Amino acid sequence: MPESPEVEALVEDLGTRLAGREITGVDVVEFRAAKTRSRPPSSLRGERVRGAARRGKHVDLAVGDAQHLVVSLGRHGWARYGSSAADASAADAVADAPPTLVELTFDDGTVVEFTDAGDWVSLGCWVVDDPSEVPAVAKLGPDPADAGFARADFDRVVAGRRKQVKAVLQEQESLAGIGNAYSDEILHLAKISPVVHAAALTEAELDRLFDATVGMIRGATDRQRGVPIDQLKAAKVASMRVHGRAGEACPVCGDTVLDFSFASTTAQYCPTCQTGGEQLPLPAAE
Repeated sequence: MPESPEVEALVEDLGTRLAGREITGVDVVEFRAAKTRSRPPSSLRGERVRGAARRGKHVDLAVGDAQHLVVSLGRHGWARYGSSAADASAADAVADAPPTLVELTFDDGTVVEFTDAGDWVSLGCWVVDDPSEVPAVAKLGPDPADAGFARADFDRVVAGRRKQVKAVLQEQESLAGIGNAYSDEILHLAKISPVVHAAALTEAELDRLFDATVGMIRGATDRQRGVPIDQLKAAKVASMRVHGRAGEACPVCGDTVLDFSFASTTAQYCPTCQTGGEQLPLPAAE
């Protein structure tokens, strides 16, 4: 799942390439990706891009005088570049490349393809006058990547919550932009169990969790900035210390990183660093 550091790198790249460019073609390959049926993406043909911004895990392309194309990447969505509308992009020639659901062509020949690799359509596109018209954007909580994000913002949405702390970190209405991978990394850095309730955290643990949240997200954003968008996923995977590393040695203590069940997915943790040696429940066997 794309998270804020990778989406930030993507929108910065899109903004650099597309600002001032006219949209000359729009192809919605999968109709379910268009969420504003009365204002389809094709209505943006002939408009120029003013810039790009990130809204949590969403891409926001400012288009024309006062319109926005907001793209939710969902669980498996991403973007790639093609060379021209007439030519197949290099990615299309690669076996098992994710399918393109929405394609934008620009007046300089650039093609931006929004893809989705999932078994169900998670990518979504809205054409709106204000990004807050997209329900998920309107509900976003404070963003740890923002320079103005402060401890008071963190305490307001985390401290005292009777909910597992990993779930709080991933709850977009509480903290924007964090998903399964970075929540694992944050909790490992803070040396906190992913299943403890936020309300049970001591002041010292809240201090560590705040520092880890801000440090991890801002550090990852800095590292991903400037990485080509087709290499961002690999760069993210390579940077992980525990997420996706089950069976490997913890880089801090040397214990074995383990899997555990979380919601409808699998997450990772270090028992020595985070749970006092306790092993959390494993994913159910298929």
